[in-house]
Amino acid sequence: MSASRPYLIGPFDKLKIDVFGIEDLQKNVQIDASGRLSFPLIGVVEASGTTPGELAEIIEMKLRGRFVRDPQVTVNLQETFSQLVTVDGQVSRPGLYPVVGRMTLMRAVATAGGVGEFAKLSDVVIFRSVDGNKLAGLYNLKGIRRGNYEDPEVFANDVIVVGDSQARRLFRDIIEGSSLITTPLIILTR
Repeated sequence: MSASRPYLIGPFDKLKIDVFGIEDLQKNVQIDASGRLSFPLIGVVEASGTTPGELAEIIEMKLRGRFVRDPQVTVNLQETFSQLVTVDGQVSRPGLYPVVGRMTLMRAVATAGGVGEFAKLSDVVIFRSVDGNKLAGLYNLKGIRRGNYEDPEVFANDVIVVGDSQARRLFRDIIEGSSLITTPLIILTR
């Protein structure tokens, strides 16, 4: 299992910044569209692409000496808008979900409430853009569950689509629509 991937701050993320011991420097901030934030005393700071720890160090460096003798800054992620994965298709709750740390295909599907009743487990696609190229990978959730191959890692901006099993849907419709299967056949003769 690979090491945990650090979270990189991006546009529109919401952060809680706390300078220990200075109540006026405890702020909830949102990163702007260009990846910057504005903080009292130091002004605009480039935050996009840094980890929360790196951003804390940048703020400490800008505050040190001129404003605060020995600042101790913590930066915590409150809400993410930049590091998201889309999970769609036959899952319980399709939608956008944050990618914090290492996320795999199975974890992404579980985050979306698991597979739906008509999911085709052998038809799960991950769409990804790499250097302007659009890529698609086909995966089999049943095979991953059995340990036949490793659970692939997913990244921010991936789109996961769990396929629909038409055969399962048709079988259910036949069962529900046919009273003959569940009740005895009665024929009236003269």
